[in-house]
Amino acid sequence: MANAITLVELVRNGTLNAEMASVLWAAVDEQVSFITAAVPQFAGKTTLSRAILDMRPPDVPLHEVAGEPAVMDRLKAEARGGYLVVGEFSRAPVPGYIWGEPVRRVFDAMSAGYSLQTTLHAPTIETAVEQFSVINRVPDEDASRVKLVLYVERYGTNLSNFWRRLVEVYELHKVENGKPIGHPLFRWQPETDTFEKLSDPHQFGRDRDDLARRSDLISRLITEERTSSEDVGAAVADFRAQSQRTL
Repeated sequence: MANAITLVELVRNGTLNAEMASVLWAAVDEQVSFITAAVPQFAGKTTLSRAILDMRPPDVPLHEVAGEPAVMDRLKAEARGGYLVVGEFSRAPVPGYIWGEPVRRVFDAMSAGYSLQTTLHAPTIETAVEQFSVINRVPDEDASRVKLVLYVERYGTNLSNFWRRLVEVYELHKVENGKPIGHPLFRWQPETDTFEKLSDPHQFGRDRDDLARRSDLISRLITEERTSSEDVGAAVADFRAQSQRTL
C-alpha cells in the first residue's frame, strides 16, 4: 500500500463515501471479483481499483496477467488463489491490455479458484457486462464469476481540475444471455452530490455490524487526517486483529 492513493483518501476527496468504501473493503476481504468501468481517460478506474485491492488481506496475492497461454495454464495448475489483475480489457495496442482469446483464458483460469480485477471503457453497467461477455465471447457461466461492476464518471475540463465520482456500484448475481442480472447497491445523485444506498449486498458482506464498524473506522481516519498508505495499512491490520480476537 506504500506511496499509493488510499481508499480512505478517495472517500476524503468525495469520489465515494465511507459506507460504499466499507462494502468494497468487505468485498476484497472475501475475494469478490470486480470490474471498474468508465468512458473517458483519466477517470480514475485504475486508481480506484488499486485502492480497493490494497485493502485485501495480506495473504491474498495479486497476479498481474495478460492472458498468456503458458502463464494461464501454469496458474490454473497451481491454483494458488488470489486476484488475477489485468491492465484493461481493450483492443488498444497497449502492454497489459487484452481482448478476445486472452480474455477468455483469464476467465477460464478463474475456475481454479482465482478472482478477477480489471478495468474497461463503457458508458453503463449494461454495456460493461456486454463488453466482457458478449463481445469477448465469454460464456455466461464464466462471466457470472464477476460479482461487482463499478461505474466511474469524470468531471472538469483539464488535469488540473478533474474530479470523479463512483456513480454506481452494481452487484452482479449472474450473466444470462450476455445481460446482467443483479441490483445496484449505491448510486450517486448529481443534484445534491450525495450517494444513495439502494440495497445491502446479497452475496458478501452479510454482517451488517461489521460493515458499520468498517465505515466508522474510515470516517474516523478522515477526521484524524490519517489517509496515508502507512496510516491506513496500520489501521486495517489493527481492525483485522481485533476482529480475530472477537471470533
